[in-house]
Amino acid sequence: MTQRVEEACDLKQRGGFDRLVSSGGTGPIHFEIYYRESPSDRPITYELSISRDRSGRPFVDEERLRQRRKGQKQTGRPFSFLVLKSGAGEAWAGEESFEGEDFGRIAVELTDRRKLGVATLGTLKAHPRIAKFRKFLESWYLSYFTPDAARSLPMAGPQKHLNMHGDNLGNVVQFMEREHKGRFQSILNQIASKIPGVNQIDTKKTDDGRLLLRFNDRGFQDPFFTQQMSDGTLKMFAYMLLLEDPDPAPFICIEEPENGLYHNCWRHSHLNFERMLPARKTRHKSS
Repeated sequence: MTQRVEEACDLKQRGGFDRLVSSGGTGPIHFEIYYRESPSDRPITYELSISRDRSGRPFVDEERLRQRRKGQKQTGRPFSFLVLKSGAGEAWAGEESFEGEDFGRIAVELTDRRKLGVATLGTLKAHPRIAKFRKFLESWYLSYFTPDAARSLPMAGPQKHLNMHGDNLGNVVQFMEREHKGRFQSILNQIASKIPGVNQIDTKKTDDGRLLLRFNDRGFQDPFFTQQMSDGTLKMFAYMLLLEDPDPAPFICIEEPENGLYHNCWRHSHLNFERMLPARKTRHKSS
């Protein structure tokens, strides 16, 4: 969404198109996402194929967005409202125009076939369905929580959301303390049920403007700081913050969430995530 597919394939630890395609496969890499904004909305299907050109460079081979008409029976393939092949094709503007209709049909030709059409057309007011889908994709939260990153001392200042690696854990606590005291107390109650002894978590600003995260244990007079807490405790606390986010991401992906957590703790957290996630499904396949 943010850069060309060739650069995306070559990002750190991805190794390029040849390392991403299924072993022994020749491509293309195919993604299919099936989602809806709410349970009452008609689902939308997005299909994306990434291939290699004659010089071996990845490009966007095909993009397609489909949706059924209002009242259409749930049989047969939905109608397309975006069809692009190698950066050229057609898009149907508005909320109700579909493939085969002249009304709302717009010819599309991208200047760079290594960029996604939904990333470009999703910025235009004439294509509200594509804009909603683009916003949905850009709002995904990918968590690669690293306890060592969470043990760093960030500069003080409240922040609404936990970032990818969790090095702003204290800033999010500061925000929750200030803006959502009742919700934050709910987090503390849940943590206390999973981590015996912890009865209070708060923040302290140092003289040089940095932020300390303090864990108070009933059995000790002095608090423990983030740098002294175990990996599992920090991970559990971070996941609790994700669950209690007042404005949660529409789709949450967690890299190896079970690492560092006891199985009973993870089982309860997993059930909570299932209750939190909206009615959307995401499918991925690579050929």
